Amino acid sequence: MQDITDYGRVEIILGDYLKTNKISKNFLAEKANLQRTQLNTYCKNNIKRVDFDVLARICYALNCELADIVSYVKPQNENGGERNG
Repeated sequence: MQDITDYGRVEIILGDYLKTNKISKNFLAEKANLQRTQLNTYCKNNIKRVDFDVLARICYALNCELADIVSYVKPQNENGGERNG
């Protein structure tokens, strides 16, 4: 039997950051040299594979830290990070 451990998840919270700081997607797309469709996938946290170059360009364009646009969500269960044995 396979041990299934909930490690939590990483979420891109760029959409929230833009709304909170009243920054338009058009402004960011132009300043970070991103296609609007690509930016939308990051804003909706609908990314299959994260491109660290894209994240770096976004942070540079927004003059923010990675932690401002990426969040770690802890596991739901109490023993999420613990292993038996």
